[in-house]
Amino acid sequence: MLKKNIKISSFAFIISFVNLLLYHLPLFQFTTNNLDPKSLGGILIMVSLAILMLFLNALIFYIGLFLSRFIGKFLLVMFANINAIALYFINTYSVMIDKTMIGNILNTNFEESSSFFSFGLIVYLVLLGIIPSILIIKTKVVRVKFKRFLTHIVLIFVFIVSFIYVNSSNWLWIDKHSKSLGAMVMPWSYIVNTSRFFYHKSQENKQQILLPDATIKDTKKSIAVLVIGESARRKNFSLYGYEKETNPLLSNIKNVHAYKATSCATYTTAGVKCILEYKESNKLFEILPNYLFRNDVEVIWRTTNWGEPTVKIENYQKRGELEKQCQGDGCEYDEVLLSGLKEQILASKKNKILLVLHTSTSHGPTYYKKYPQKFNKFTPICKSVELGKCTQEELINAYDNTILYTDYILATLIGKLKQLDVYSSAMFYVSDHGESLGENNLYMHGIPASIAPKEQLEIPFIVWLSDNSKELKNNKELSQHHVFHSVLDFLAIESPIYDENMSIFTN
Repeated sequence: MLKKNIKISSFAFIISFVNLLLYHLPLFQFTTNNLDPKSLGGILIMVSLAILMLFLNALIFYIGLFLSRFIGKFLLVMFANINAIALYFINTYSVMIDKTMIGNILNTNFEESSSFFSFGLIVYLVLLGIIPSILIIKTKVVRVKFKRFLTHIVLIFVFIVSFIYVNSSNWLWIDKHSKSLGAMVMPWSYIVNTSRFFYHKSQENKQQILLPDATIKDTKKSIAVLVIGESARRKNFSLYGYEKETNPLLSNIKNVHAYKATSCATYTTAGVKCILEYKESNKLFEILPNYLFRNDVEVIWRTTNWGEPTVKIENYQKRGELEKQCQGDGCEYDEVLLSGLKEQILASKKNKILLVLHTSTSHGPTYYKKYPQKFNKFTPICKSVELGKCTQEELINAYDNTILYTDYILATLIGKLKQLDVYSSAMFYVSDHGESLGENNLYMHGIPASIAPKEQLEIPFIVWLSDNSKELKNNKELSQHHVFHSVLDFLAIESPIYDENMSIFTN
């Protein structure tokens, strides 16, 4: 590729071949796993895919380089480096670069993204990103005449169309697996799905659709606390029968009830939206805290996380603000959400209070950094961000320690609520989604909900009530949408959109 002068047409095909060779091992592993690679049909499908990608990419690269060699090279360099990073995450965490994952990436802050930094990522970036970029930059590319360019384009296009027609019998399999294949084709997986994500966002309501006005039915002092869990999967809570004692405190507290629930999504943005909206919808209806705040309820939101829809209230406090009033070793963890909480509640002049605590306790990959050392009960633990390098025992131990810490936070919160005996209190703990811990070679979350494993969808829904506050229905399984109506019921909020069937309380 360092030849002194190389024609754009040859350069485009060389780059397309290198792109196919370096960045598509996961795609061909997928095809091998989903058809018989020794059969003639299987071989034809894999060869057809390779040829089609080679010529399609060459066609697009050729057009781009002809229009502008500088911009064309710049884009190829950018593709090489993003491809390298994408390939690292596909190979390391078994993620799919689809629209859902793009949304997950774009809603990630620096703290979370920096936790993925590893030596392995540097190796991928250097070998598959920086070195190819240097070769691309140093190669001298010579333009061809427009007539020759046009001839090449027509010939390549005719070949592609003819090739698709001749291999039409193979496209049924490709169409069946198009979603998975499309998430692994570089660089179009992230280019197309980023475009799809922003198009989808543009179609959503730019402003929240206001819900009908509500009224407060009584003056009884009541406080509902919604704790939004992060990546907490149900099967690792001993309240649900897990063999390891991850809930030693909650299991000994009176009036604690553990319901099974299923998340509507596998990433934070959509999961939190489901928890806060009154019904499942692609539209952006007014979310619970905004709705109650607008209708004269005291609403307090404390967070160490991100990704929720726009919260329009007065008392919205992030980690940095909470740390200023916090003392002790727990302030760098989710315990900071409880600092000064009782005093803030008592300072309220309203009878109805909604408190939302948005945690980040079980978010990977650095599970071992999410809890204080004294909660390091289950050992040995995984301390690598490349989760596949840890044994499953180490990985699960680190994760279980985050659940043990969650148990402590919830028990401490309940203790504080018990001290507020002038209030009738309820606590709801609901996770945004679950988590994969190496099952089927999958890690963390973000697989589309339609094909996601149960570990990423099955979540805890834990409720605690103060004495004589409310009676519960005999529910066995709940959804995230039960939160909205249950909170309205508990706080005695009368609203046209209240659904009695979606409340966990009896009348």
